[in-house]
Amino acid sequence: MKDETIGRLSVVATPIGNLEDITLRALRVLGEADYVLCEDTRVTGKLLHHHEISAKMKRYDAHASDAVHAEILADLEAGKHIALVSDAGTPGVSDPGVFLVAQLRQTAPEVRIDAIPGASAVTAAFSIAGISGNQFAFLGFVPQKKGRQTFFERLSSYDIPVIFFESTHRIMKTLESVSVSVPGQTVYLGRELTKMHEEMIVGSAAEIHQQLEAEPVRQKGEHVLIVAPK
Repeated sequence: MKDETIGRLSVVATPIGNLEDITLRALRVLGEADYVLCEDTRVTGKLLHHHEISAKMKRYDAHASDAVHAEILADLEAGKHIALVSDAGTPGVSDPGVFLVAQLRQTAPEVRIDAIPGASAVTAAFSIAGISGNQFAFLGFVPQKKGRQTFFERLSSYDIPVIFFESTHRIMKTLESVSVSVPGQTVYLGRELTKMHEEMIVGSAAEIHQQLEAEPVRQKGEHVLIVAPK
């Protein structure tokens, strides 16, 4: 018989840019939770304030200590309802929230874990790229150091679209590497998705690099890249 006193962890997807891109269910859960675990309380605080939600926030990121995890587990075992969010998108997808969920699955399987779905940069980019087909490979963020060269070398081996993320600081170097790995393939660069300056740039990696080099302001923001198959 299930112990109804055990708490609940709600994994809540938040907007990837536009603060209105959040579900009614997510807003209700954020308002009902005993507290919200977030990467950056300033970022989450802005979202909560926009939607007039008063909620207690606690920081939870990739550097969370064993003591922090123990405290969260104790609260869940005491019957509390905790909401987990990331700065943008869905916790656990290219996000440190995966560590908490994995630990709970292993050490406290009795804890209820609910998915509160919402915005996704992956599906948002794919939906406006115009690439036909129902398959793609998602590779997360490009490695910063270890494995970076291998990451690009493997791009030519895929026969389905490949989607990955890159930051504003490394987008130009990444485009250079893509142009070497798959010089003849079409690349779709989704920039600032759901935000005021959202755009989808299409061309070879070299062509897109040339455009961003000519207009440096377009290098800013978050980027989602899709490499079309040959």
